[in-house]
Amino acid sequence: MASGGKTSFWQRLVGRVAGPADAPPSELSTLPAVQQTQAPGASPTQAKPVAPPPDLHDFELGAEIGRGAMAVVYKATQRSTGRQVAIKRLALSREFSAEDLADVRERFMREARAARQLEHPDILQVVDAGQDGNDSWLALEYVLGRDLSSFTKAGQLLPAREVVQIGARLARALAYAHSQGVVHRDIKPANVMLDRINGSLKLMDFGIARVGDGSRTRTGLVLGTPSFMSPEQLAGLTVDGRSDLYSLGVLLYQLLCGTLPHQSESMARLMQQIATEPAPDIRTYRPSLPEPLALVLALALEKRPELRYPSGEQMARDLEAILVLGMQAEEPAPPEAATPQDAAFAQTLRLAPGEAGQNPRSSAEPHEPPQTP
Repeated sequence: MASGGKTSFWQRLVGRVAGPADAPPSELSTLPAVQQTQAPGASPTQAKPVAPPPDLHDFELGAEIGRGAMAVVYKATQRSTGRQVAIKRLALSREFSAEDLADVRERFMREARAARQLEHPDILQVVDAGQDGNDSWLALEYVLGRDLSSFTKAGQLLPAREVVQIGARLARALAYAHSQGVVHRDIKPANVMLDRINGSLKLMDFGIARVGDGSRTRTGLVLGTPSFMSPEQLAGLTVDGRSDLYSLGVLLYQLLCGTLPHQSESMARLMQQIATEPAPDIRTYRPSLPEPLALVLALALEKRPELRYPSGEQMARDLEAILVLGMQAEEPAPPEAATPQDAAFAQTLRLAPGEAGQNPRSSAEPHEPPQTP
């Protein structure tokens, strides 16, 4: 996910390439990549001691604080440290067929181990993970706030400036995760926790969507949220960090205008829209938004991965540039009547129907170790 020296779309538009010295300051800087070091004199082939398996009995479960289709979340206390955490129990055996269950559980533990290595202020920390009978579980950092799905309807929208600030922070958090070799695969408002009082923002559920890759539930459903999936993810192709940036574009679109760029009551029609039809200019629904913001969203929502932002860092810089150039701190206005899409804006959408999803198909995507940036 390295940028490879490419300039971002917004920077090219204004004719200015921001360098390290003049890049807009971020609210929370990315933490340095986790590096593994070897003790002096240690043999490369020296066997490491095997840690005992994690035990759910180390956690005292309290009240239920959340419930989803496959998981129940409890407030809990870790007995060994006294730390307050959230325990998410996933009933994998109830959702997956017996022939898939062993593979799903192995995927879960592998992705949980990868997620534990992520240390970023805007990513919810994974404390521990394990198996308990037929269930798998995660111990997570306990945070206060509301998930962003609370701010996706007309009358409940956040100020546009705040949404852009959130977008920049999430893009930079994703840039960090992608630099560690971890792709989220399920970016959506319900997976982001916001505490507006303390300014806390947490991206949650890293690795959970990967549990279902290559496996089907008992009902044959594919895990994930179709409206937020990239064309290549819906097509079952190999995905990388650019798929997460597409999903982030959908999330910001919904937070800004209260509607999704593509929606249909028919799953087949929805998939067709995502794969072949350009997202409407967001100013169709909210004309007061600045053109540069509409252009950033259009770039994030490109059908072909190679035409999107190559990294979350570039997307974050473009969003921060919009703030620096004077985006008004307005309160969200009531939904306005739809207006015809501007022809000049439509020309920026480089959509070629039928070419969506250029990543090669992979029947069994191997797990790669984290890469340093």
